Amino acid sequence: MIQRFEVGPRLSEMAVHNGTVYLAGQVADDTSLSIQGQTRQVLEAIDALLAQAGSDKARILHAQIFLPDLQDFAAMNQVWEAWVVPGHTPTRATVQAALANPKWKIEIVVTAAV
Repeated sequence: MIQRFEVGPRLSEMAVHNGTVYLAGQVADDTSLSIQGQTRQVLEAIDALLAQAGSDKARILHAQIFLPDLQDFAAMNQVWEAWVVPGHTPTRATVQAALANPKWKIEIVVTAAV
């Protein structure tokens, strides 16, 4: 069985199948924030979605982080490292990519266990 959450005409924010949680790319709502502020907002959204699925950040298997500007890498990592659970850091890839909205400074895609 596949469960979909926050289903829209283009995408679902989350799908759960066979004990695995798949999140759509999460971006900040407030594009006026710095990279650190946007990263915090995105991580809060990830926490909320994982909670809906009965999971949490300690159960993240893999994260993909997209940054339009690699100059933001260190500042983003400060927020990320304060957020992840020590000893439960997921596999991760961070790449430079143009995002759909030029005001977004970060997008994160997560896969987690339930």
